[in-house]
Amino acid sequence: MPEEPLNQDRHETPTERLDRNWDELLQELRVVQTGVQILAGFLLTLPFQQRFTEVDEVDRQVYLVAFCLTVAATAFLVAPVGSHRLLFRRHEKATLVAIAHACARIGLVALGLAVSSVAFVIFDVVTGTLGAVVATSGSLLLFLVNWLLLPLGVIRRERAPDRADASDHGQASDRDPA
Repeated sequence: MPEEPLNQDRHETPTERLDRNWDELLQELRVVQTGVQILAGFLLTLPFQQRFTEVDEVDRQVYLVAFCLTVAATAFLVAPVGSHRLLFRRHEKATLVAIAHACARIGLVALGLAVSSVAFVIFDVVTGTLGAVVATSGSLLLFLVNWLLLPLGVIRRERAPDRADASDHGQASDRDPA
């Protein structure tokens, strides 16, 4: 068997890199799956509460959207497990990592939208429509900033050429090369 070339940054073979990427994805999915399960359990109980009959039609529709988004998030965030079972021992780790990566991204979007929809229903019942719109907008903005803009800012900063200015005094960048 020919020896695989090493990744220069981490001194790992492509196979070792795929194994590491798979392990990191699984760790991330374990964190979000718990949150999705709690959200789904909460949403499953709502229609069976006495006050749910008092909820207006808009809130019922938004509740159903939130529930559907939670089901979608659950499906996408658990999909890598099913893919792993089907691709196990077939030497398709690169495909598996790609599938899991795509599913995790879609699942996170569904989760963010589900949580924001739940915020709408709760705030609409408790404070009214204006509070619901503010809470939903705030939660969507929070997800957008933390899950998209912040990481994209880091990527943009990494790609920008290092510029030494007077305050740097020629010091090396403090970025982590990993």
